[in-house]
Amino acid sequence: MPRWRHLAARLRALVPSDCPLCAGRSRGGMLCAACEDAVCWTARTSPGLGLPWRCARCALPLPEHDTACPDCAGQVPAFTRTIIAFDYAPPADALVLQLKNGRRYGRADLLGNLLAEAVRHQARPLEPGTVLVPIPSSYASLRRRGFNPAAEIARALGRDLALPVRHDLLRRSREQAKQSGLGRLGRREAVRGLYACAPRAGGLRIGLVDDVMTTGSTLHAAAAALRMAGAASVVALAVARTPGQFPAGSRARPRAECRD
Repeated sequence: MPRWRHLAARLRALVPSDCPLCAGRSRGGMLCAACEDAVCWTARTSPGLGLPWRCARCALPLPEHDTACPDCAGQVPAFTRTIIAFDYAPPADALVLQLKNGRRYGRADLLGNLLAEAVRHQARPLEPGTVLVPIPSSYASLRRRGFNPAAEIARALGRDLALPVRHDLLRRSREQAKQSGLGRLGRREAVRGLYACAPRAGGLRIGLVDDVMTTGSTLHAAAAALRMAGAASVVALAVARTPGQFPAGSRARPRAECRD
């Protein structure tokens, strides 16, 4: 990334602004410290004392540590692990919706920054030489929004972590209908064979970037294409993880709606 863009980002971080969630004092369009802690603490802290247990592979919040993950059952994800910034639930889900549906482009910098902080909080860092690859948007989504949210988040994430972003490695092989009304099995079927990958991915360590992980099917399909093209490893990097549906009495929270 050009040096002037790094400088511009640093200068922007010093500009006073309102917190996007509480309207309190903040800087650079970022969350205030209190809101960031409230939104992200469960994703940055090990389970215990009321925190949700998570699937070690896809980061789905689980009611108990020995609960089988429904999203990984019957389909072992092609990515090795998942790093998220927060759970896709109020009030944090509004940040994603403001970017995707409200076209608040500045939210991409905020979301990329929160995901970068999540990466930094990992006990196991990303491997040296990791390359960021955003999930490609459908043609219909690009026409409707005018931009790819995952690509904008990857740009901000790459800037914050000093990692390269590659847009030439992964593409859609076809268009598809929206997944918002589909269940887990329907989503798996809808994305089967959806992505194709260039041979240039051979030997690369990939950080696969998306805005929201709902069941992991999209990230699995993209990761499978990358691995088939020879990628050495794939780590899923999602800003937000949608909580699952568990019986009454569990600590999982209801899903929020996010149109794609």
